[in-house]
Amino acid sequence: QVQLEESGGGSVQPGGSLRLSCVTSGSRFAFDTMGWYHQAPGKERELVASIISSGSTDYAESVKGRFTISRGNARNTIHLEMNGLKTEDTGVYYCKASGYYAKYPYEFWGQGTQVTVSS
Repeated sequence: QVQLEESGGGSVQPGGSLRLSCVTSGSRFAFDTMGWYHQAPGKERELVASIISSGSTDYAESVKGRFTISRGNARNTIHLEMNGLKTEDTGVYYCKASGYYAKYPYEFWGQGTQVTVSS
């Protein structure tokens, strides 16, 4: 059974930094795409950043220049370096893996990690 586990969330003041990590277990193959999603209180989950197997990355406009997504040394591990945090970055951050395996689509989610930005 594939499991994604996020870590690194916490409480910081505006302008602070956090580094989120997503570690995978139970997968027998490398994921095509991994990404981070943000769900603010009372709002829908939105894509923050993604990285594909080639290493190409994509970011939401609201985090460009502040957040950096990267792959870890272990397979199917990603990180999200979050700098210049703003109060609107508060919420739960979820890790997602998706793609196709043997022509069948797959999608896996972690349980999320809470980030609170407040003075």
